[in-house]
Amino acid sequence: MGMEALLNEWLWQEKSWLPPGISWQDIEMKEDEGHFPLPRDLIYTLPLAFTFIALRYVFERLIAVPFSTHLGVKDRIRIQAASVPKLETFYKQKSRQPSHIEMVSLGKQCGISQRHIQTWFRHRRNQDRPGNTKKFCEASWRFVFYLTSFTAGLGSLINTPWFWDHKECWRGYPKQPVAEAHYWYYILEMGFYLSLLLCVSVDVKRKDFKEQVIHHIATIFLIGFSYCANYVRVGTLVMLVHDSSDFLLESAKMFHYAGWTRTCDSLFVIFSLVFLVTRLVVFPCRVVHTTLVVSLEFFQPFFGYYFFNALLLVLQALHIFWAYLILRMVYKFVFLGKVERDERSDEESEGDDDEEEPGEEGDECSWQQRKGTINSKLSSLANNCVLNNLTNQRNINSRLPKAR
Repeated sequence: MGMEALLNEWLWQEKSWLPPGISWQDIEMKEDEGHFPLPRDLIYTLPLAFTFIALRYVFERLIAVPFSTHLGVKDRIRIQAASVPKLETFYKQKSRQPSHIEMVSLGKQCGISQRHIQTWFRHRRNQDRPGNTKKFCEASWRFVFYLTSFTAGLGSLINTPWFWDHKECWRGYPKQPVAEAHYWYYILEMGFYLSLLLCVSVDVKRKDFKEQVIHHIATIFLIGFSYCANYVRVGTLVMLVHDSSDFLLESAKMFHYAGWTRTCDSLFVIFSLVFLVTRLVVFPCRVVHTTLVVSLEFFQPFFGYYFFNALLLVLQALHIFWAYLILRMVYKFVFLGKVERDERSDEESEGDDDEEEPGEEGDECSWQQRKGTINSKLSSLANNCVLNNLTNQRNINSRLPKAR
């Protein structure tokens, strides 16, 4: 009990969580006054995360896979690597991309040429790459959640006073009861992002794998902190702003994997417009302004004020960076006809496109020509959290026939 009391005294200091002059006793509510957000409420997000994982498993197999077949999603047929036990052992236990010295050593052990070893590893890596069906299932699951979350969030907020007048976010703060709908809005959002974090190791891995992990952790931390500090009114607005464009991106990716180029392009244009308006206009001018400026009309600044606003400003900096990448991509695609490859793009780890190796010596010349033509048409977006490799793959599908 002594350790628990010491932890509570250190972690829940009033000067960190409450405005000056307000104590925990001041914000205690009676049963008829409503529910005040408590940290222990967030415990339910862990079993909820596992529930989301189970629902996703059922959804992908019973709904997403048949739907992908209906839309015409096709997986690319890849060449199977020959059975070479020593190479297979090296691939699984040491490295998927051996160095030049390692390939020389493997060639001596297996009695085959370095070129054939390089071909074997390329074919073997291609076998482990996820197909379009898996990518479609992941995108459709996120689409369903983001669309449901946005629709339910908008329905629960549109009649609230702080949705229209952001001063109401702070009137009576921090003694503000939380409605049942907003409580579940928070719990479900945090549980979903926690499920994404738990599944990140089995989902489609991209070059921004580490950034994805950091992003999920930061999102969970931000949702949890805002709930404990009772920034629920502002927090619901932040989640609504982000959900408004996320489901559009996931829907565009779904149609991209199905090969519906025009529909994908149209949805991507709509996503870009919504993203630019919500992240560069609504978020800074309404949400950040009310937390940074309007809130000072109701209380004096304290640690929670500075910390929460710092997180929002970092988020806004990311919005500006992502918007710049979107606008640059649109400019180059519309006016220059292409988008140059960027080293910061979030293509899948080891490259998004299947690696191929010429089967015969006589094919090398034509292969190099095709490879040069294809590479000149590849485009990728340097946006490791938002665009998720959509444009890179879309341009390959849309431009490859012309190259051929």
